[in-house]
Amino acid sequence: MYYTGFADEAADSIEKQIKVTKELGWEYIESRSIEGLNLTDISDEKFEEVAKKLNEAGIKVNCFGSAVANWGKDPREQESFEKSMEELKRAISRMQRLGSKMIRGMSYGIPKDLSPDNPELEEKIIANLKKMTKMCEDAGLIYLHENCMNYFSQSYEKMDKLISEIDSPNFKIVFDTGNPLMADNRMGETPYEKQTSWEAYQHLKDHIHYVHIKDGAFIKETDGIFPEMDYCYPGDGNGEVRKIIKDLLANGYDGGFSIEPHMDAVYHEDRDNNQVDARYNTYLEYGKRFMQLMEEIKSEVEED
Repeated sequence: MYYTGFADEAADSIEKQIKVTKELGWEYIESRSIEGLNLTDISDEKFEEVAKKLNEAGIKVNCFGSAVANWGKDPREQESFEKSMEELKRAISRMQRLGSKMIRGMSYGIPKDLSPDNPELEEKIIANLKKMTKMCEDAGLIYLHENCMNYFSQSYEKMDKLISEIDSPNFKIVFDTGNPLMADNRMGETPYEKQTSWEAYQHLKDHIHYVHIKDGAFIKETDGIFPEMDYCYPGDGNGEVRKIIKDLLANGYDGGFSIEPHMDAVYHEDRDNNQVDARYNTYLEYGKRFMQLMEEIKSEVEED
């Protein structure tokens, strides 16, 4: 078992991302962006600089938090598939340079103006995911599908279908404890109820290869993709973090736990310079609190 995190939530520069990781005593970063650009989009020169600094610091990138097939890409548009393929190609070469074995991906956005029942669209998405999984397989990598605001996480039925359709050892699930709180369970008639973390976990638990730690509470819908949320320290919200982790450990999970606080400065929003210290300190505190929570849970598991 090991700890890691989306260190770009602590700082934009690779230097400070490394610094906060070492302060926590960790060896890994789940790399997503450097100075506001995704790892696939920084220049070759900048990437080599990042790789060199990571190597010198003894910090590894355990997982690449890519934007491949993410919630911002409409699966009805051919451009979304083409862009994701190109992003994955660039990501694979950079992951091989860094020695990373896992890439976080999704299954494209949810067309909210369409019914959840679209067999032809689903076939198209699945065919594309199979191609990308094969690319990862050929490169010796794992495509990790996150239960975020994407097509095959829009309901428990869709989660089950995704798992049954893509039967590959290189296709796994990264489970985020906080994401179900903001996601509609788009089954049956509207209005849809929100998903719950525990029930989503039950549908995916046998296929979980990696875990993101996020916690909070739903506040209200917005005009955008994401609702307004009140994010908090792990164990303090509605993400059932303690319960899920205890079940994972009791059943032999020995993989990574990656923190994604989304506190104070939410990743998808712009930040100003007044937030710099708060971002860093919140991430640091989040990591410390999570490690303490883990020790408590491990003790409970041992006692049981």
